[in-house]
Amino acid sequence: MQEYERYLQVLKEQLIPATGCTEPIALAYAAAVCKKALGGMPEAVEAAVSGSIVKNVKSVVVPTTNGLKGIEAAIAAGITVGDPDAELQVLACAPQNTGERVLAFLEGCPVKVRLSDSGRLFDILITMTGGGHSASVRIADTHTNIVSLTLDGEVLREKELPPLTEAAGEADRLEIKKIYEFAKVCRLEDVEKTIDYQIECNQKLSREGMEGAWGAEIGRILLKSEKHPDVKLRAMAAAAAGSDARMSGCELPAVINSGSGNQGMTITMPILVYAEELGAGHEELVRALVLANLTAVRIKQSIGYLSAYCGAICAGCAAAAGIAYLYGADDSLIDHTVVNGLAILSGTICDGAKPSCAAKIAMAVNAGLLGFEMAKTGKEFVGGEGIVKKGIENTIHEVGVLSREGMDVTNKVILDIMVND
Repeated sequence: MQEYERYLQVLKEQLIPATGCTEPIALAYAAAVCKKALGGMPEAVEAAVSGSIVKNVKSVVVPTTNGLKGIEAAIAAGITVGDPDAELQVLACAPQNTGERVLAFLEGCPVKVRLSDSGRLFDILITMTGGGHSASVRIADTHTNIVSLTLDGEVLREKELPPLTEAAGEADRLEIKKIYEFAKVCRLEDVEKTIDYQIECNQKLSREGMEGAWGAEIGRILLKSEKHPDVKLRAMAAAAAGSDARMSGCELPAVINSGSGNQGMTITMPILVYAEELGAGHEELVRALVLANLTAVRIKQSIGYLSAYCGAICAGCAAAAGIAYLYGADDSLIDHTVVNGLAILSGTICDGAKPSCAAKIAMAVNAGLLGFEMAKTGKEFVGGEGIVKKGIENTIHEVGVLSREGMDVTNKVILDIMVND
C-alpha cells in the first residue's frame, strides 16, 4: 500500500496546471514571491539564471503580455501583476493591459540579468531592493521549488539542496513494470479527477491551437497534408497544435508532466485521439493515461528536468505506451514499444522552447507509434544495438547517461549559438 500511495502521489504532484511555458512562468512566480517578501514595488532588480532557463525563455511569448518575450518581461510580469500564491498559474488572472504595465515597469526599473555559476541546470535567483529593504528568492531544480527566501538578510524560508545530479536516487525511482501494474489495478476514484482535469485542459488547448493561427501552425499543416488524415496523423497533429498555441502565448492552461506543458500535451492528445478511434471506454482511457504519464516521469527521472535531450521524445514514447495499453498490449509489448521509440530518436536536441517544438512533438509521437508497430510484429531493437541495453530499465538508465553526461557539452554549445545570434 505504501508503494501504491507513492505512485498516486507522483501523479498528483506531476500533473498540475501551468499557464504559459513553464520556464518563463517559473521566473514570474519567483518574481511575484520576491516582491511579496519585499513588501512593495522594487526600485532595482537583479536575476542570476542557469543557461537552460535562458534557453527556454528566449523565444516564447509570456502569456498576457501582448507578445513580449524574454527573461526581463517574465520577471516584470510577475512583479507587476503576478499572484505569488498561484505558483505556475501566477499570470492566469493578469489584466488585459499587462503588456503595457510590463513595458512601463522596465522603462523605470531595468532588470539586470546574468548567468548563474551554480552548476545546476535549473536555477533562478532574483534579488530586489526598494523602500530601504532587500529581498531575494531562489528556485532550483524544479519550477516551484523555493530553496531560499530572505528579507534584509533574514531567512524566511530555506530548504537544503541535494548534491548536483539530474537522476533520481534508487529509492525514488519508479519502475516501468510496477507502473504497468499500478495502471491496471489502481482505484478509478483515486486517479480519475487528476486525469480528467488533464484531459479537459489539454484538449481545450489543442483545439485552440488547431482553430487559431498560432506559432508555426504545425497541427493545422499536418491535417491539411492529406485529404483523409489517418488516426496516426490526427494524433500527431493534436499534440502539435497544443504546443503551437502555448509557445506563442496562449493563456489557456496546460496540465504538465515532469515540469513541461509540451510533454503533458504530447502524452495526452495522441491517447485521446486513439481512444476515440478505438471506441475505448472512459476507464480504459484513464488507465492508459495513468500508464503514459508515469512512464514519462520514469524516463525523465533518468534524463533530468532540463537538458540538451528533447523531452518530447520521452513523452512521445510514453504516449505510445498508453496507446499500446488501449490495444490490450501486455507489459512485454509495452516495454518493447518504449525501447524502440527511445532507440529511434534519442539524441534529438532541445534548443529551447519555441514554435518548432510543435514539429518535434509530432515527430516524437510518430517515433513512439513506429516503435509500437514494430513491437506488434515482433520486431525490436535488442541489447547491444547502439544505446539499447537488455531490459527496459537498463535502456532508460543509459538514455539518462547519454543526456546528463554525453550531451552536457552539447547543451553549452546550443546556448552559445542561441545567445550569439
